[in-house]
Amino acid sequence: MSDFPHPLLAGVIALAHAAGDAILPFWRADVAVTAKADDSPVTAADLAAHHVLLDGLTALAPQIPVLSEEDANIAQSVRAGWTRWWLVDPLDGTKEFISGSEEFTVNIALIEHGRVVFGVVSMPTSGRCYYGGAGLGAWREDGGVSSPISVRNTPPAGQPLTVVASRRHSSPQQERLLAGLSEQLGELQLTSVGSSLKFCLLAEGAADCYPRLAPTSQWDTAAAQGVLEGAGGVVLQLDGEPFCYPPRESLLNDHFLALPARAPWRQQLLALAQNKL
Repeated sequence: MSDFPHPLLAGVIALAHAAGDAILPFWRADVAVTAKADDSPVTAADLAAHHVLLDGLTALAPQIPVLSEEDANIAQSVRAGWTRWWLVDPLDGTKEFISGSEEFTVNIALIEHGRVVFGVVSMPTSGRCYYGGAGLGAWREDGGVSSPISVRNTPPAGQPLTVVASRRHSSPQQERLLAGLSEQLGELQLTSVGSSLKFCLLAEGAADCYPRLAPTSQWDTAAAQGVLEGAGGVVLQLDGEPFCYPPRESLLNDHFLALPARAPWRQQLLALAQNKL
C-alpha cells in the first residue's frame, strides 16, 4: 500500500524495521542478561533497539515525547502534561528472545489523550509487520507487500472458539473465566503465543478472544491494540469501558479483554468477567 492512512505511519514502520535490524545480531548469540529493578530481564538488544527508536522518533516528530520501557523513569507530573506521546517497547518478549524463540516484537504506538491513534508491531526474525488504528484500518506486511486484515466475529462453522493465552502468564481469575466461557460456549481451543502477537492473531482472524487477567505494562499492549482496533476489534476493561492509557503514576495495566467488536458472545464474556471473578 503506497498511501498510508496517517502521515507519521510510514516513518514509524521504517523505524520498527530498523530497530529489528539492530536486535537481530544479538539473537541466539548468548547475549548477556541483566535484571532491572523489577527483576525483569534486559539485554543489549533491548537497549540497541531503544536507541534506534528514541533517535528516530525524535527526528520524525520532535514535538512528541517518547515513553519507552527502557526509559520509563519520567515523573507522572511531567507525563500528565502530555497530550500526545509515543509508547514504545523496543523488544517485547525479552524472555522469548533470550530462549531463542522467534516470538518477540518491536512495538510502537502513538497515543493521544490516552487513546491509541495507531500501532506498529514488527517481527524482526521474519520481517513481518502489523499496523493499524481505530478508523484507519489494519494491515499485515510480508516481504514489502501489505494486505488488509480483519477480525472474524465467529469461528468457522463447526470449529471451537479459539482463545489466545500467554505461555508464561496466567492467574486463578483467568482460569475461572476460561472455565465459565467453556461452560457457556462449548469447548475452547487454547493457543499460546508470545509478546504482542496475541492481539495480532485476533486482528488477522486467526483467533477469537484474548482475556488478560494477569499483569502487563502499558508498552506491552498499546501498539497491538491499535492493530486490533483497526481490524475491527476492541480492547475493554472488565467493566466494558474502552481500555486506555492515562498518564497515571503506575505504568501497569488493569486487566482487559480483547475481542471482535461485533462478537455475538461479547456480553457473555463481560458478564463472566464481572460476576464470576
